[in-house]
Amino acid sequence: MGEVSVDGTPRRGLAGATFGFFLGLGVVVVYGPAAEEFTRAMELSGVLLGLLVAAPNLIGSLLRIPVGAWADEIGPKRPFVVLLVLSTVGMAGLATLLVGFHPDGLDRRSFPLVFLFGALAGCGVGVFPVGSAQASYWYPIETQGTALAVYGGLGNSAPGVFTVLVPISLSAVGLANTYLLWLGVLAAGTLLYAHLAVDPYYFQLLKQGVAPEQARARAEELGQVMFPGGDRYDSIREAARLPRSWALVGLYFVSFGGFLALTVWFPTYWSAFHGLDARTAGVVTAIGFVFLSTVVRVVGGVASDQIGGESASIAGFGVIGVGSISLMVSSTPISAAVGMALLAAGTGLANAAVFQLLPHYIPSAVGGAAGLVGGIGAFGGFVLPPIFGLVVDIQGVAGYANGFVVFLLLGAASVILSVYLSVVVDRG
Repeated sequence: MGEVSVDGTPRRGLAGATFGFFLGLGVVVVYGPAAEEFTRAMELSGVLLGLLVAAPNLIGSLLRIPVGAWADEIGPKRPFVVLLVLSTVGMAGLATLLVGFHPDGLDRRSFPLVFLFGALAGCGVGVFPVGSAQASYWYPIETQGTALAVYGGLGNSAPGVFTVLVPISLSAVGLANTYLLWLGVLAAGTLLYAHLAVDPYYFQLLKQGVAPEQARARAEELGQVMFPGGDRYDSIREAARLPRSWALVGLYFVSFGGFLALTVWFPTYWSAFHGLDARTAGVVTAIGFVFLSTVVRVVGGVASDQIGGESASIAGFGVIGVGSISLMVSSTPISAAVGMALLAAGTGLANAAVFQLLPHYIPSAVGGAAGLVGGIGAFGGFVLPPIFGLVVDIQGVAGYANGFVVFLLLGAASVILSVYLSVVVDRG
């Protein structure tokens, strides 16, 4: 093995994964901050609006299942690049449609095509388990919570950044030019990631023709301590056969799926229920929800390492329940902001807890488990906004507040499940 060489450090691996995740996850708000523009142009009902803002989560969340296991087989870099390229193609289609047909030619008949391009752009949302596996394979298990919290926390700030920037761009250059600018950022970022990213040592050695056993031994000498347990199908099957994996899926559906759903729904909530303009609604959502949840997720990863993921999960989902009640009874922007902050803190802590538990519960199939948990769990980001929209269609404006009963029920169920895990599951 003297003629082979490897590149990179854990810090560089984590930085590359975090940058790629930031770039990919940003497209989750491709429609949320501009929801009013699309609603006016296409005369959308509450349910259709919920479907539109959730569109990026449709393909992006489901792709997390196979690509997480694909990363276990060949390394994270190539899956990362493929997903970002597909996302760029979707954004290019949307930008082209808007340049050609907005504002006069965009109506409800355009909805299927607008939805399709948003869903394709959402392929970038699927990068999460790929980067999660990358961070896991670079770092020892005792610092998994911290490394993954930095990765997930900083990456999760992307929706907040774009939620602030998109309304500003809308007022400055208009809808079509805003998406042309976004396309440029996404394309340039994809090229930068492809140039700078590096796979963990084990995968670098495999690509140079080193036998798996020898590659593992050499990677262990270099400091790598976690390795994939099999091919992509084995990884998924191994994770799927464990009840603890499905428990984490349920928790992640509420925590991260809820985070995604609320990120795209809160701008509409603030505009329709409290009368804020689009720019202010975006800033309030970004600062009071997305960024706060991001900070709590980073801190929550450290706390999960110290007190245990189960205890952190119980606390996080309990706060989600309290925040939901606050938003249901809030009638002023200040009281609603408090409720939103509680939801931010709860989702951030619960997200960190779930992925602190994952490598402990399923250590031999981190990529497959991350894909399963991240994929089906993140699908909550697609399922929940249309439910909010349905409540609005039924109840009118009051439905914007009453819809948070969904999170109250989900938070309570998640507390019960977290308690169950703390009692019966033996960490692997």
